[in-house]
Amino acid sequence: MTRTVQQLFNLEGKTALVTGGSRGLGLQLAHALGEAGARIMLSSRKADDLEEATADLQAAGIDARWIAADCSREEDIRRLADQTLERMGDVHILVNNAGAAWGAPAEDHPVEAWDKVMNLNLRGYFILSQHIAKRSMIPRQQGRIINIASIAGLGGNPPEMNTLAYNTSKGAVITFTQALACEWGKYRINVNAICPGFFPSKMTKNTLERIGDELAARAPLRRLGDDEDLKGTAVLFASDAGKHITGQWLAVDGGVSVVTGG
Repeated sequence: MTRTVQQLFNLEGKTALVTGGSRGLGLQLAHALGEAGARIMLSSRKADDLEEATADLQAAGIDARWIAADCSREEDIRRLADQTLERMGDVHILVNNAGAAWGAPAEDHPVEAWDKVMNLNLRGYFILSQHIAKRSMIPRQQGRIINIASIAGLGGNPPEMNTLAYNTSKGAVITFTQALACEWGKYRINVNAICPGFFPSKMTKNTLERIGDELAARAPLRRLGDDEDLKGTAVLFASDAGKHITGQWLAVDGGVSVVTGG
C-alpha cells in the first residue's frame, strides 16, 4: 500500500547522531529530526553546552542524550561512534555538522589554521561516516547521511570575507557527498548535503554584526535564515520521503546562490 505523506516523513523508531549539535544549526537539525520522531544523540566538544541542549530537546518531548567529543581528533570520533552504538543501538541517520571557520587573507592564512578547518570540516566527516557505516548502516543495508556544507562551498565570497579554507572545505564536502553516494548506493545508504546560507550563529556573529543587513538585502527573499528554515530539508533527507534522493546538495539560502554577481 502506498504510504501517506505523514507516514513517509515519520522518523519514529530511528536513531540520529548529530555532531556539532549543542547550538545553532546543529541544534535546529536535532530538533527537526526529534520532532519527526527520531531518538537523538548529540555531540560537540563542551559538556555544559550539551547538557543545556539536551535539556532543551527533552523539554520538547524528544528522547535525547549526549556525548562530548572533538570531531577533529580521530580517537574522539571513534569513541563517539562506539559509545553511540553501545548506548543507542543502530544509527539510522548521521548528520555531519561539526565545523569551524577561520578568517584571514589568503596570502597570510596560517597553515595550522588551514589544517584545523580541514580536519574538522572534512576529515572528521569522512572518519565518522566510515565508522558508522561499517558498524551499522552497511550490515543493515540502509542508512541516511546528511553532510552540512555551505553556499560558501559553491564558489567565492564577497571581497570583505576572507575564508579560503572554509570555502575550500565546504566545496570538498559537496564532492565528498557525491562520491560517497555513488559508492554506497549499493548498500541503500543515501548521502546528501545541505548548503545553508547565512544564519545567525556563534560562527557568523561577527560577520553579521558588520554586514548582516547588507547580506540580507542581497538575498531575493530579503532576509537571513531563521530557527525553522533547515528543518524541512533535514527531515526530507533523513526520511523515506527522500528515499530516491542521493548525491544531491540543496542550498537553503533565501536565493543568494542564484543571484548573478551577488
